[in-house]
Amino acid sequence: MQVEKIDLRDTQSFSNFFLDYLDNKEELKKFHGLRPEMSCFEKQISKKQYADENRQVLCQVLNEQYKKVNQSPAVTANLASLKQSNTYTITTGHQLNIFTGPLYFIYKIATVVNACKTLKKKYPTYNFVPVYWMASEDHDFDEISYFNLFGKKYEWQTDQTGAVGRFRNEGLKELLESLPEKAPIFEKAYLENENLADAVRCYVNDLFADEGVVVIDADQSALKKLFSPIIKDELLHGRSNDLVETTNSELEAAGYSPQIYSREINFFYLQENSRARIIKEGSSYQVKNTSLKFSEAEILSELENHPKRFSPNVVMRPLYQEVILPNLAYVGGPAEMIYWLQLPKVFDQYETAFPILLPRNFALYINKGFQKKLEKFELSSNDIFRNVEDLRADYLAKHGENEMSLNGEVDDLKEVYDLLIKKAETIDASLKGFIAAEHAKAAKGLDNIAKRLKKSEEQKHETALNQIGALKDKLFPSGGLQERHDNFLNFYLNNPNFVKEVLDSLDAFDLRMHVLKQA
Repeated sequence: MQVEKIDLRDTQSFSNFFLDYLDNKEELKKFHGLRPEMSCFEKQISKKQYADENRQVLCQVLNEQYKKVNQSPAVTANLASLKQSNTYTITTGHQLNIFTGPLYFIYKIATVVNACKTLKKKYPTYNFVPVYWMASEDHDFDEISYFNLFGKKYEWQTDQTGAVGRFRNEGLKELLESLPEKAPIFEKAYLENENLADAVRCYVNDLFADEGVVVIDADQSALKKLFSPIIKDELLHGRSNDLVETTNSELEAAGYSPQIYSREINFFYLQENSRARIIKEGSSYQVKNTSLKFSEAEILSELENHPKRFSPNVVMRPLYQEVILPNLAYVGGPAEMIYWLQLPKVFDQYETAFPILLPRNFALYINKGFQKKLEKFELSSNDIFRNVEDLRADYLAKHGENEMSLNGEVDDLKEVYDLLIKKAETIDASLKGFIAAEHAKAAKGLDNIAKRLKKSEEQKHETALNQIGALKDKLFPSGGLQERHDNFLNFYLNNPNFVKEVLDSLDAFDLRMHVLKQA
């Protein structure tokens, strides 16, 4: 692929909060750790304290989860490498969107893969393993239930509830059969695995196995056991809530709006078909929307005997990740970067190193057909991020047969009426108001003439202007970035090498928009 890079500010697609983080604004420095730069990773390694016990448990869990997976040599090597004390992870996480969801899922994993390769070259005495953290405990099914392919929305219909990673894959066969083309990678994943978490591990393994990507499902008792001292402290003292609220106030005072809000207890109670908030009521603990109620002694006993039932929410999940992984950096999108900036005090409270926050790669893919249209209309990579009306106006200015702007005539008209006002001042000053009103009428008339001229010119170039609009709609579906809407099958079905080409084209440490043009 041919790659062009554009400053993210020029895309007009990102919040000032996120862009200020990238620019290392002074106001935000207290809310994050080391910068997302290669030179910072050696210092991050020195900060990361990771217990041998945690490493042993992690490796045991991963080996168990990979028993039924057809491991590539790269995955096998990385699973073995994780046993070594000089091995660290670079992690990204995402929901279990069916069929991978939006295109940026691929870019997230590509970023951790390429970051590990780059870091290994710079720090050859260490090993770096790319990790995909499945959000298997998330219970927001609506967010993962659909994907967009060839302009059509495909949706999974199921009445299952609770942690989505535990969902049975029932109904996905029918969805597969409704696709316009066969998708063998997903047929294997959904038809040969019982639940959604195993299916996602399967297709991520097939897409990225040669890159050694390790997939982790943290909905697991042994891993929760490692985290149980912090869960216990949260149940008894609820420290994280005050810490996050204090940080939110500090962010607001600096002019930034927080992304997430904390709870008194930042854990859910996880059962087979439900994931409900734990609420403290006096000296007892209530599971919201259920009849379950625990005394302090009972809930601590529940934690001791069934740690898997305690599921961290958005405030505590990042801490859980950093406790159980030898992790150095988290790769995420703009919204994720922002909510991580709300959490440093929580990490400090539990004496856990805050990871480097590395934004994922951002990209726009343009196939050969669209490239030809861009060339036809003389549009550059920067141009396509502009407003469609501006693009159309530029086209008319270049290719219109007549000058549509009447700015010169407007100026001439003003000169005429200014002279009339001067004459009126010497004859009858009361006429100034009348003359000004007549000027306004004449100016409005000129404006109407300009609009009619523009409309006539647009009609002459209607086909071209419509094509510009259609091109913009295709590259920016629903007016947003392609990567946030289109599924990767839009490109993968016609080009099985798409993922490999993306991996070869993205630079994990180049925080600009990558415009990828099909070769």
